[in-house]
Amino acid sequence: MRQFRIASVLACLGLILPACSGAPTRSPPAHYDLLIRNGAVYDGSGAAAQSVDVAVNGDRVVALLPAGTPASATTVIDAGGHAVAPGFINVLSWATESLIADGRGMSDTMQGVTLEIFGEGWSGGPLTEAMRAQALKQQSDFHFPIPWTSLGEYLEHLQQLGITPNIASFVGATTVRIHELGEDDVAPTPEQLSRMQDLVRAAMREGALGVGASLIYPPAFFAKTDELVALAQAAAESGGGYVAHMRSEADQFLPALEETITIARATGQHAEAYHLKAAGARNWPKMAKAVARIDQARSEGVDIAANMYAYTAGATGLTAALPPWVQAGGHDVMIKRLKDPAIRQRVIAEMKGPAKGWENLRELAGDDAKVLFIGFRSEALKPLTGKTLADVIAQRGTSPEDTMLDLIIEDDSRVDTAYFLMSEENVELGLKQAWTSLGSDAESSAPEGVFLKTSTHPRAYGNVARFLGHYVRDRNLMSLAEAIHRLSGLPAKNWKLKDRGCLAVGCFADIVVFDPQTITDHATYPEPMKYSSGVSDVFVNGVQVLRNGEHTNARPGRVVRGPGWTGETSGSGLAGLEPNRKLGKCVGRTARLRFERV
Repeated sequence: MRQFRIASVLACLGLILPACSGAPTRSPPAHYDLLIRNGAVYDGSGAAAQSVDVAVNGDRVVALLPAGTPASATTVIDAGGHAVAPGFINVLSWATESLIADGRGMSDTMQGVTLEIFGEGWSGGPLTEAMRAQALKQQSDFHFPIPWTSLGEYLEHLQQLGITPNIASFVGATTVRIHELGEDDVAPTPEQLSRMQDLVRAAMREGALGVGASLIYPPAFFAKTDELVALAQAAAESGGGYVAHMRSEADQFLPALEETITIARATGQHAEAYHLKAAGARNWPKMAKAVARIDQARSEGVDIAANMYAYTAGATGLTAALPPWVQAGGHDVMIKRLKDPAIRQRVIAEMKGPAKGWENLRELAGDDAKVLFIGFRSEALKPLTGKTLADVIAQRGTSPEDTMLDLIIEDDSRVDTAYFLMSEENVELGLKQAWTSLGSDAESSAPEGVFLKTSTHPRAYGNVARFLGHYVRDRNLMSLAEAIHRLSGLPAKNWKLKDRGCLAVGCFADIVVFDPQTITDHATYPEPMKYSSGVSDVFVNGVQVLRNGEHTNARPGRVVRGPGWTGETSGSGLAGLEPNRKLGKCVGRTARLRFERV
């Protein structure tokens, strides 16, 4: 009905049909800002492709014309039979700071990503002065000011700098916890929990999509289920959902999934297991059980789903092989403990034994050759980037545990590390599920400037292309129409992103043109900073950001806000701040504000 009304208005304006009244006349061909012709147009719903021409005025799609309809445009794209689709949504992005370093978001833009969603546990706000100071202290290769306090201010800060993709975010449950409780192993009092809920409500008014938890890492590890339910319910009051890096992805994988389902049921809103996986060979059989449990919960009316990346290795910190208790109180406290000989010996003993009540990712990898270093802060340690833990053990002649602890202390960081944990069969099983969307769990960078001072996981450069090329085209896990739905319409529906993830009249003109027969990922673990190929043209809010595979340097990205947005940003962190386009063009590797990922 909406399409009919819009079409009628356009007809009355003489844009696509003869005049609305009087004798029939031949109107001149309509003129548009953008016309994409000769493509196979997928609307993002999962429906088959249409043979239509896409017409855009301003930032919206205004018409889908029968192929070959006489019309003109300021910009005409001949799609040449390639797929034309809604811009892709990266539902688990860590471009939180890489976009400050380089607003182009190159590695994702080259794959057709037009919306980055942040907030897995940690978010850009709310911040206290102590949190801001700690974030500034932990910056390494790339230094930048932090003038914001709230989540809304952070998102607007990015937009003012000038960014290519659109951005959205959850409010981090960890961030809210640190704001009120610090980083110790403590439970909130009723008064503290009430304040934490109020912080969530404020973030929802600023446009958050919901609450994001990252429960494998301290201090989120210390949160109990009732605390998470309370925060999720505060978000649900205005329609927000819940996402979780679950408490376990290994030995306690299924109970952790049950906790996520419990929270989803309690709120009545959409919930999602982030980067769904069964980690460690002994846990691989649990993946099929997890899929069955999600299907069962959905059949009972629980709005639960998952997202994945298309790889068998995860990436996080070397600290993910340390017991949580030694990390309580924050990074500086942990380093001080690790320098205490008695505490160090206790930590080593627990690292050697079976992990009880926590997960040792090094032990789950099963082989020190499957633990790959991808990032150090220290210039002295950067030459170890790209080496395995086994390599460094042999080079240093120290025990595995001593080597790991020494590296964490020497680098004064978590030490970015990739762990090979999953089976290819389980990756395919998860990707095949109709409720699975795609998230890179990575930054969006470029193989230049200070990004070259460290390495990354190939998912930062190839997640979407690998999904569409290897798994959809080569492995035939699903139809192309279904795959495009998973990358666009599905996450837009899940997170209530109005007029996004669709290619129909009235939708925002976030559009990607790509060749399904040639789209390919080229990033590997030894050489992860290689752009994917096969995407020719990308538009964000009607502005072309990729032309014939080359970035146009345009930065039309906007903040996309959630269902509770009231126009607020809170605080005064942006007062008097002028747009700084020069900083938006800076290229550099980011020091993480504070996050973990696997």
